[in-house]
Amino acid sequence: NDHYALYRDWYNAPFNDAYTNVMQPWKSIVDNTDETSPARAMATIVKVLGMSRITDMYGPIPYTRFGSAIQVPYDSQKDVYYRFFEELDDAIDVLTDYNSSNSAKYMEQYDYIYNGNVAKWIKFANTLRLRLAMRISFVDQPKAETEAAAAINHSNGLITTIDDSAILHQMTSFSFTNPLWEVSESFQDMRMGATMDCYLNGYNDPRLSRYFRPAANDGNYHGVRNGLTNISKDTYKGAASGLNFNENDDMQWMDVAEAYFLLAEAKLRLNLGTETVQSYYEQGVRASFSSKGASGVDAYIANQESLPLTTYTDPVTNRGTNVNSFISQLPVAWDEGATLEKKLERIMIQKWIALYPDGQEAWSDMRRTGYPGFVRISSYSYTTEVASNEMISRLKFPTTEYSDNSENTQAAVSLLGGNGDTAGTRLWWDVRR
Repeated sequence: NDHYALYRDWYNAPFNDAYTNVMQPWKSIVDNTDETSPARAMATIVKVLGMSRITDMYGPIPYTRFGSAIQVPYDSQKDVYYRFFEELDDAIDVLTDYNSSNSAKYMEQYDYIYNGNVAKWIKFANTLRLRLAMRISFVDQPKAETEAAAAINHSNGLITTIDDSAILHQMTSFSFTNPLWEVSESFQDMRMGATMDCYLNGYNDPRLSRYFRPAANDGNYHGVRNGLTNISKDTYKGAASGLNFNENDDMQWMDVAEAYFLLAEAKLRLNLGTETVQSYYEQGVRASFSSKGASGVDAYIANQESLPLTTYTDPVTNRGTNVNSFISQLPVAWDEGATLEKKLERIMIQKWIALYPDGQEAWSDMRRTGYPGFVRISSYSYTTEVASNEMISRLKFPTTEYSDNSENTQAAVSLLGGNGDTAGTRLWWDVRR
């Protein structure tokens, strides 16, 4: 998959796991609660979070009629998103009503995100609503404006502090192995990418040491280009930087920095929010530094000189590749005199950096806006589905759907449009690149 070869067995899992581990538990909760239950509202927020990731991988998915039959029809991505907004609106109303008349925490011992703090659940739901609104803002701006305004103007507000961030916490009664530690350190299957190398090293970004470990070979920070052929992972194990995770680290669902960058874009493009674009942008950078434990944010925000690297150097071959035509070349410091497009690009560069380690959300933003620029994979020889110099647009529908839900899956291919069920077909909201 690093080469866009797209082995179907590898992309069956996200789809199938979502229905087993998200949709089925949610339905069980719905079947055993009433519409005013905070438990149902919280479960719905988690469901929307999880399934938004699935539709943003595949496009059309079985959603609104889940549980109605063994073979479930697919919904268009537009219909799925519209249902997300309805569900979030209802869930927010339920939790707001509960919070206005109850001071006690709700199901504190079972809540590994907010420890029963309903007000924080509302902030999380509002911020998720804003995320999804901005996702569709280039394809359906009127709906995006309506939903973004509802999120921003809600009385409980958005995630604005580190304590508001949605984090799955390790608990005495609930523990797990951090999956990013597992693939990076246990499996030795993951290293810093070349694109991250160019941005973080070019900006002299203090978050670099918070995100990654120094390469064992020389103690510096190096990334690996995607799409290398005929190599063993051992070749780059000591030459490139591993992820800076521990086995029992918590898992980030939504970080406070993302909320501020969403606000910056909403102010820039939709004129929503009460502060300036620059204020939201700089608060996003500051929030990212704080949540990641990095220092030096004042100098970083003021830096008008440092730019991302224009040459990527392979840490094994020491061969340099000119990436100037790919990598965005903007300094960190805000420029009020820049064009709207350059302002958007600057926001998205810093948002992309701050989203780490949420790679899927970063991928969605790159597809949606075209920013930031990225180092192309080294070889497109493994696929004819993704145009040269472009990134993968989606995952194909699982083979299990073609065998177990064939008629509905074929109908879903028609809903996709484009070139059908290929990795190069763009999703409904991906209209800008």
